[in-house]
Amino acid sequence: MPEAGPRFQAMPGFLVRRRRPAESLLGYIGMVSVRSLLVVDQDPAVHELLNTTLSREGRSIQNAYDGHEALDRFRAGPCDLVLAGAGPNGFDGMALLRRLRAVRPDAKVIVTGEPSPEQALDAIRARAYSYFHKPLAAGALAEMVHQALQSASWQNDIRVVSARPDWIDLEIRSKLEAVDRAVHLLGELETDLPAETGDDVAAAFRELLLNAIEHGSKSNFRKRVQISLLRTARALMVQVRDPGKGFSLEALEHSALANPADAPIRHVELRVEHGRRPGGFGILMARNLVDELVYNERGNEVLLVKYLTGKR
Repeated sequence: MPEAGPRFQAMPGFLVRRRRPAESLLGYIGMVSVRSLLVVDQDPAVHELLNTTLSREGRSIQNAYDGHEALDRFRAGPCDLVLAGAGPNGFDGMALLRRLRAVRPDAKVIVTGEPSPEQALDAIRARAYSYFHKPLAAGALAEMVHQALQSASWQNDIRVVSARPDWIDLEIRSKLEAVDRAVHLLGELETDLPAETGDDVAAAFRELLLNAIEHGSKSNFRKRVQISLLRTARALMVQVRDPGKGFSLEALEHSALANPADAPIRHVELRVEHGRRPGGFGILMARNLVDELVYNERGNEVLLVKYLTGKR
């Protein structure tokens, strides 16, 4: 909850101008809307990149170059988000995350570090908001920072249920704001894939997860979507299971899959008639991005397969 602005009192010998109501309101909004970011990294180039990328009106950015300085700044005043990177003497973002949460259990932290699925999973298990590997993707990081600053309840939106290098199980809370975090995490777990392959899998996974949340869970934040990520020498497989009643592909009239050949946008008209948001291309797009897309009989579980070698 935003803190109230300071109270202003007239002091003897000073003339205090009475503010008009609108002026006072604007001043109050200006005071409470400033968001404080703390950037921690031993590399000056990282500070330069992040200060340039993340600078916005209504934000203040502090910089720290080691863990001790970061903790001092964190304790000294309010901090909405910490970007926790490497410090000297082996002090890394994960170590800083643990110390920050010991000071303030609700600390919101994005950890940065080397490409490492293990580190990314450890960060999420330790309730980091996200994990980004270096070299940092400035645009994607800026978008995640914006989302993190807007997010009020997030700590249990992604749960790591089980994690082996070749089989990872996750639970995603049925909230749209959890989708971007989950899709980014998938990318951090598969940094060794060719860029095009990784982008295809991420885009297909995003569409399937959105469907599971919106249609399977009815966007009920009390429900969760179960994700399994399996990796073999020849294939990457992602299984998405929602808690809904399922559906029949043949009866899915609001999807582009159901369009007759002579009416390629019929589903758009139906979505408008039923008051649905624009869309309906998700399953069709996912099918075109991966090699196989298989639904169970009930229709609440789907498996996407992307082959990595061109052979089965």
